[in-house]
Amino acid sequence: MAGRRGALIVLEGVDRAGKSTQSRKLVDALCAAGHCAELLRFPERSTEIGKLLSSYLEKKSEVEDHSVHLLFSANRWEHVLPHGWLPEAASRSALFLFSPVPAACSPERLPHLGLRDASGRTFRWLCLVPSHRPLIKEKLSQGITLVVDRYAFSGVAFTSAKENFSLDWCKQPDVGLPKPDLVVFLQLQLAEAAARGEFGRERYESSPFQQRALQCFQQLLGDSSLPWKTVDASRSIEDVHREIRVLSEGAIRAAAHRPLGQLWT
Repeated sequence: MAGRRGALIVLEGVDRAGKSTQSRKLVDALCAAGHCAELLRFPERSTEIGKLLSSYLEKKSEVEDHSVHLLFSANRWEHVLPHGWLPEAASRSALFLFSPVPAACSPERLPHLGLRDASGRTFRWLCLVPSHRPLIKEKLSQGITLVVDRYAFSGVAFTSAKENFSLDWCKQPDVGLPKPDLVVFLQLQLAEAAARGEFGRERYESSPFQQRALQCFQQLLGDSSLPWKTVDASRSIEDVHREIRVLSEGAIRAAAHRPLGQLWT
């Protein structure tokens, strides 16, 4: 039916909570039921920004904490912004992404998003690099439901789990992203998550850090303006899947004729 849009469904949780497994199963189930559905995972590691993030997460490179937070956000924005633009400063190299530029730069002349750090420097996202990837808004407007394995909430929780980062500061780069129609939080005891395969392989996979990230997630879960649903991820894969599928079917029906919102606005 004309006018129907797809739903934006996000799965969140601590590392090894089962997000990837459940995201894949949900897409398969929705497609089998006749829905148009696709999977998207963040960080999306195939882009130039994504490759840098992959190297960082695999502990092959080091990036300053403020900068890497902005890189994670840029990786999301590059799948949202109109074709022909990416949030980048004067270089394709992400080492120069978000380089400080004068705050007096005219917003009329250069599209940008601004973010001020603790020292008062203003970072602007200058749109200079062409993009040819399918975009979130385009897919949703075509009636395709997107199931997203991690979104801005992980970015905020994991950076604010570090020292000297406030939740509010961490949200700023992602303000205005497409607002999810459903955010499923997979609740799992950290001891159980740590016992699952390959825990500890990537940078943030340590129990103390995951505990701090979980506390930040709990703060985000308190935002009643967002459609959070908590699902007990300690159950069998099939039991968890069935609950997520029911929630997702409801979100798809509700989103069909509702305008797409903007996150944290």
